[in-house]
Amino acid sequence: MKYEKNQMRDVTIAYIGGGSRGWAWTFMKDLALEPALGGTIRLYDIDKEAAEANAIIGKKISSMEEAVGQWDYVVSDSLQEALTGSDFVVISILPGTFDEMESDVHAPEKYGIYQSVGDTAGPGGMIRALRTIPMFVEIAEAIKAYAPKAWVINYTNPMSLCVKTLYHVFPEIKAFGCCHEVFGTQKLLAKLVEEELGIKDVQRHEIEVNVLGLNHFTWFDKASYKGIDLFPVFQNYIDNHFEEGHAERDFNWANNTFACAHRVKFDLFNKYGCIAAAGDRHLAEFMPPIYLKDPETVTSWKFGLTTVAWRKEDLKQRLEKSRKLVSGEEEIKLEASGEEGILLIKALCGLTRVISNVNIPNTSLQIPNLPATAIVETNAVFSRDSIAPVVAGNLTEELRELMMPHVMNHEDVLKAALTCDYDRMLTAFGRDPLVTTSKADTEELLKEMIRNTKKYLPEGWQNI
Repeated sequence: MKYEKNQMRDVTIAYIGGGSRGWAWTFMKDLALEPALGGTIRLYDIDKEAAEANAIIGKKISSMEEAVGQWDYVVSDSLQEALTGSDFVVISILPGTFDEMESDVHAPEKYGIYQSVGDTAGPGGMIRALRTIPMFVEIAEAIKAYAPKAWVINYTNPMSLCVKTLYHVFPEIKAFGCCHEVFGTQKLLAKLVEEELGIKDVQRHEIEVNVLGLNHFTWFDKASYKGIDLFPVFQNYIDNHFEEGHAERDFNWANNTFACAHRVKFDLFNKYGCIAAAGDRHLAEFMPPIYLKDPETVTSWKFGLTTVAWRKEDLKQRLEKSRKLVSGEEEIKLEASGEEGILLIKALCGLTRVISNVNIPNTSLQIPNLPATAIVETNAVFSRDSIAPVVAGNLTEELRELMMPHVMNHEDVLKAALTCDYDRMLTAFGRDPLVTTSKADTEELLKEMIRNTKKYLPEGWQNI
């Protein structure tokens, strides 16, 4: 990369999953709005037609008058072609289709197991991992062969296991996982500062937090705004608004896909004394079925179950949107997403310095009372060709006990996926806090879910 006047205009990014109808557009827009960067985006996708459509959309975005970051978009026919000579690799893929995810999310419901997302923890997250890990083995091997010095940014779920697989295959890889859930909790705290303290225009980035935990089960044990401790502010708001929660407008909680009133967060704060820093839909899946006992319980906690039927309908709409953007029937709106991926790339290029939350191995013991082999989410300092993890400190013993079943499952699911070890997978399945079924029902469910996704599994799983 060439450095000129605080700019880098020859950056090469390989985008694996470059046919994405959604996240890719967000990424393209953010790139276009960053004046310090430019270069080439190589789009690679098993659906080449989707990548070709995104190349057209990307070029349109880059040619807009407001676009200050200039990028060329090309379609690559292979991982080798996409990766060779790349400075950065972005991974954002859907492992399988929504038909497989329909089983992940809804097959357990026959046994009284409800999941609000189904892509990280719970039965759905573990089965999704079974088909994701072989894909990430292939990607990691290709990165090792063709772009060993590139920085690798993962957005795919289950985040922890995706990052863990990359490092298992290629220990020297420079990979990290990005997730915006922490940002949502910072935004909530900013709103509470405005409402409780009467301060106007509080920005998300002004909320300083110490981040520690696992992806989608992340916590703040410190939070402040310009020297003001926000824990008493948070507690006071909960004391006065626990039943109604916090929301910008009224929602039909049973039918809304992503909204929450943060009541799960409030309840967890009352129980554990730390601020749970993810959306309620994700947090609920890491706990025993307190919040996910049944749909009525979910509604009472004011969050929603994201059905795969909704995802399929949303995909239809995004496919139509892609067609219209390509044809010019729909105009592109160039607006910043608030995500930090492009800012992190800028920092790794040496053009700025940033502190942000990141998912990487716990090898620096960022969280000393979790295993060094765990993939943890904490803050880190991003600067030129460097990520320096911030030592977040120990989890409380109560929070560590909540984390450990999931840390253990990450180890077992990875090993099970790599070796087609059914018994190890069954052990992990039965350990998950949401799985409260009998041993016989647990095994029956696991076998059913494996069969439903075996199209994407190695030979060792085909006779289950």
